[in-house]
Amino acid sequence: MSVTTATEAAENAVPGVSLYRAIWRWHFFAGLLTIPFLLNLAVTGSLYLFKDEINDTVFAYRYIVEPAGEALSPQKIADIAAAAVPGSVASSYKDPAGLDRSAIVTVSSDAGQTLVFVNPYDGKVLDTVGSTEEFNYVVKRIHSLALFGGLPNKLIEITGGFAMVLVVTGIYLWWPRRQAGGVVTVRGTPSRRVFWRDLHAVTGAFAGILIFFMAMTGMPWSGYWGANVNAWLTSHNLGYPVQLWDAVPKSQKVTEDILPKAGWIVEKAPVPLSEIAAAQSKKPVGLDKAVEIARGLGMAPGFDLAIPGSETGVYTAAVYPDDLTNERTVHIDQYSGKPLVDLSFGQYPFLGRAIEWGINVHQGQEFGLFNQLLMLATCLAIILSCVTGIVMWWKRRPTGRLGVPPMPPQRSVYLGLWIVVLVFAFAFPMSGLAILLMIAFDQVVIRFVPPLKRAFA
Repeated sequence: MSVTTATEAAENAVPGVSLYRAIWRWHFFAGLLTIPFLLNLAVTGSLYLFKDEINDTVFAYRYIVEPAGEALSPQKIADIAAAAVPGSVASSYKDPAGLDRSAIVTVSSDAGQTLVFVNPYDGKVLDTVGSTEEFNYVVKRIHSLALFGGLPNKLIEITGGFAMVLVVTGIYLWWPRRQAGGVVTVRGTPSRRVFWRDLHAVTGAFAGILIFFMAMTGMPWSGYWGANVNAWLTSHNLGYPVQLWDAVPKSQKVTEDILPKAGWIVEKAPVPLSEIAAAQSKKPVGLDKAVEIARGLGMAPGFDLAIPGSETGVYTAAVYPDDLTNERTVHIDQYSGKPLVDLSFGQYPFLGRAIEWGINVHQGQEFGLFNQLLMLATCLAIILSCVTGIVMWWKRRPTGRLGVPPMPPQRSVYLGLWIVVLVFAFAFPMSGLAILLMIAFDQVVIRFVPPLKRAFA
């Protein structure tokens, strides 16, 4: 039988205590559900930040070549690549980004798409790898859990929303309340729980803004939120400028269908059609001429060029470099060589440019090595927060129980928090729905099922 003292009763009557306990409980549940996913995001994200460095060291044998005289023509390189994979045709050509870089041709066959790395000087095939088996592509797919299907990918979207909740609630819990330490310093030693609590709180507080930024800028890739925001921006003339497509016939394909990599703003933009009448009277300009046209239009080195797969297809040149001012997509009529749509970064509306900038920073590409190291530090802070959270919980949990923070004494405090959740659910539906289910489970199931109530005590 427990005894409640007058002091405890007075504390329980204080609204601040109820609010603190409610937020602490939310913070705990959000962390408990997302720690495995956050660890995956941080580890794979750290690897992806240095994808170029990995390519230039671990896979240098297929990316780096020794310049030796005049390079072969793009068409010759594409023919060599197609011959390396029997029964295939070239579907895209990546122009070498420098004199010491290989040319990369994507070839398509009944077995799928294959990347063929070709030395542009002597025509030697350096390597072939399935487009879905390339190292950085696999890392990216594990990062989003898209490698394991649609449902796991949705869990990553929910995790992104929960990460923002963890930052906001964590800063509230960290906020100084007359404590002697744990604000900017760490008390105790690793043998004590307070050490891990302070390390967790201080790490989250100082890295919180960056973690929030990482979560927010990762949302455009999410299956539900990202796709719907992209569609909303486009329909309100805040995404890619749709008027550029008014004068050209459009196919059923979108940019991401024909290119190995498409910018977020234009990945759902329709691909124009070449002049259908010209299919009977003119010959295609060919890959060599298309590459020459793209270069003449000022495409930055390293651009990808999609090769038409039908009589009405177009050549699509696109480049997404570290310098966003050079980001550009050009659709070229395969018969006349005329640019049908020419879209550069400067033509994006403000919101479109802001989202692309956020994505570029998220990937460590915007301002050199400093950007990579800043995002790496953020990933390490996420890992440290997860580890310290686990240790802190392990040290405080009662034997045989989860050690969930207590429910707030004043249940009325949940009214205001429900309003906050509803607003959040409107902004991020998948994450908001998960939070609503979490609270319903906490308030309905746990409260009225005795075994669960004891386990979650």
